[in-house]
Amino acid sequence: MNSIKDLTENHWKPVDALPEHIKDLLVPKSPSQPVNYMLAFLQIVSSLKFQKRTGWLDHSVPPLDTESISDHMYRMSIISMIAPPANVNKDKCVKIALVHDIAESLVGDITPYAGISKAEKHRREEETIHFLHEVIKPYNPAFADELVELWFDYEEIRNTEARYVKDIDKFEMISTAYEYELKFGLKHDLDQFYTARSAIKTKEVGDLCDAVLERRAKLVAELKTKEQQ
Repeated sequence: MNSIKDLTENHWKPVDALPEHIKDLLVPKSPSQPVNYMLAFLQIVSSLKFQKRTGWLDHSVPPLDTESISDHMYRMSIISMIAPPANVNKDKCVKIALVHDIAESLVGDITPYAGISKAEKHRREEETIHFLHEVIKPYNPAFADELVELWFDYEEIRNTEARYVKDIDKFEMISTAYEYELKFGLKHDLDQFYTARSAIKTKEVGDLCDAVLERRAKLVAELKTKEQQ
């Protein structure tokens, strides 16, 4: 699939990121073959398994050790089953977690350092969500509609569940940064990732994050002491 920088702003379209074998599935010989659209959808989202999270690569984390987009979404989904309180719809939290980055299957993981504006990033992702809706609609129109609604829930924080998933997104990132430091020490400057703590609003996720930050502070102190010896 194409690089996120392949096309200039306002020219990029989701179809531009599709390899030919997927485009062929989207032009079935007969409109009575909705399974083609299901196969195309699955092949599109499979790219999430192989795309590395750009933020870690930008900080020189070795590619072989860098998590994929789907790695991130999977652990978010597990946290979404555990962390929210009983009065929050955890099933909906899990669904939001599973689709919140699904547009990156075609858009890629665009960071602030990619040379693409925040507005353009959002345009690409929103257009991709509507494109994915049209891809899967012939096979399962109810899911197609749900996919769009869940994505907008997250983007616009339209409900309590989305608020929790937003916070879980940041907590999972912070946890990953800590795990890289456990593995590599302070070789990679990951300090900026911990600033996401200030954006976490929910108590449950905030408490989890503070527990990680407490352990991280001890780790940093130990590592710096060793460096001075």
